[in-house]
Amino acid sequence: MSQFSLRDAYPFYLANQAVYANQDLAVTDKYTGDIATHVAMANIDHIDQAIQKAQESSKACAALPAYERQKILQHCVSRFEERFEELAQALCIEAGKPINDSRSEVTRLIDTFRIASEEATRMSGEVMELEVSARAKGYSGMYKRVPIGPCSFISPFNFPLNLAAHKIAPALAVGCPFVLKPASRTPIGALLIGEILAETNLPDGAFSILPCHRDGADLFTTDERLKLLSFTGSPDVGWDLKARAGKKPVVLELGGNAACIVDKDTDLQDACERIIHGAFYQSGQSCIGVQRILIHQAIYDTFKTMLVERTSQLIMGDPKKEETFVGPMISESEATRLKNWIDSAVDSGASLLCGGQQSGAMLEATLLENVPADADICTREAFGPVAVISSFEHFDDALAQVNDSEFGLQAGIFTRDIYKAHQAWNELDVGGIVIGDVPSWRVDNMPYGGVKDSGLGREGVRFAMEDMTELRLMVLRTP
Repeated sequence: MSQFSLRDAYPFYLANQAVYANQDLAVTDKYTGDIATHVAMANIDHIDQAIQKAQESSKACAALPAYERQKILQHCVSRFEERFEELAQALCIEAGKPINDSRSEVTRLIDTFRIASEEATRMSGEVMELEVSARAKGYSGMYKRVPIGPCSFISPFNFPLNLAAHKIAPALAVGCPFVLKPASRTPIGALLIGEILAETNLPDGAFSILPCHRDGADLFTTDERLKLLSFTGSPDVGWDLKARAGKKPVVLELGGNAACIVDKDTDLQDACERIIHGAFYQSGQSCIGVQRILIHQAIYDTFKTMLVERTSQLIMGDPKKEETFVGPMISESEATRLKNWIDSAVDSGASLLCGGQQSGAMLEATLLENVPADADICTREAFGPVAVISSFEHFDDALAQVNDSEFGLQAGIFTRDIYKAHQAWNELDVGGIVIGDVPSWRVDNMPYGGVKDSGLGREGVRFAMEDMTELRLMVLRTP
């Protein structure tokens, strides 16, 4: 077991500078429940100063040449690689994420900044033909992308490094200053990114990273000096923020209850391994974690047996141990919420196939079947180590079941039939489908986001860069 420990205290970052204003935020080790460190908390005056500094730095940030923006991002990549294990161990402690999953997230952090460093020199426009009729003779046009201005970012607890990176890296790539509110339960990863950004020559005020209480963070949403809000978190909070954001564009990456279809022609062993990972990695705390598993009736009994056997073999315990697959949920209250959903489903006639036991923040990897369609565990986002299995006879019916949801983030389809793959792509009301794998799969340059209650807009570095820029047209008349 690693002997790594967090520092005694961490600052917040205000206008590129570390500020040890206080030690008001206690961050716990999510496995032991002990206080692991203290973090400085920003108040409304700090937030106001940060926004003002971001506004003042807009011109300087926009004027940074592409090669300078690229150099800053490359510096971050190098420093993340040098501090790889520190980042992973800190994540393991503050989020309770098993160490192997933590290392995977650091790898994705590096990928995201590396992709952004490449995209920083690819911002381009287009020359347009405007002579579409006689009245436009002698006119030509061209447009380019320009930074939208100061951005407001709010990131969640489940991917403290990489989901912050999906906001920070594109902003750096296009030249937008930003203020970031990391999740109060897992602020360390974002602050370590800030520590590395503070080593660069970014203009004064280009970034602020401010842990703060939710009731003091209203300026992140309502302040008109901020020109874009990007939020990742729960649907209830996200839609409320959009309603209060005023004129600024809003990007929302919200929840899901992702489904996975397993057709009868599937390699069952491969599908089983991938679904087990997709449902239970980092204790199921992923908005694209596998929650609903739809299995063709011809293979249902066989595949159910395989899933139960593999789920029962997963090792639960201390996330710092290399062999641990299922660690704690983010809090005991979240584990209790999900345990209540499981019990409610069973009381309504569902069968508990394995798991279902809770101890503090630890909840066993759980499989259920015969769950009523209107049960919370089917209709809402579980965000924990629970999945529901059911059968289907016709592929059309399986697609209809996937669409029977308020959410629409991603779906996974295990089939070898290219026509069914295209049918799913055409008919599923989701942001993306993954053929031959689970909906939990994501690489950091692809357009990622959802429809319905799952959000608005797309992340993925190039696509986030588009949100953080505006088109500016020039028309040229030749007399």
